[in-house]
Amino acid sequence: MKCTFCKNEIEQGTGKMYVEIKGKVSNFCKSKCEKNFLMGRVPKKLKWTRAK
Repeated sequence: MKCTFCKNEIEQGTGKMYVEIKGKVSNFCKSKCEKNFLMGRVPKKLKWTRAK
């Protein structure tokens, strides 16, 4: 499984799953990714992400 924000691989049994009211599921490898996603930041503009 891959992180929704930075596209890094997530080991099974780790990470965080965020489910929106509408039913959309997002997976995050660390809280840094979750916080940036919830703030509405674009992964392409951040150097530390693999999302290009």
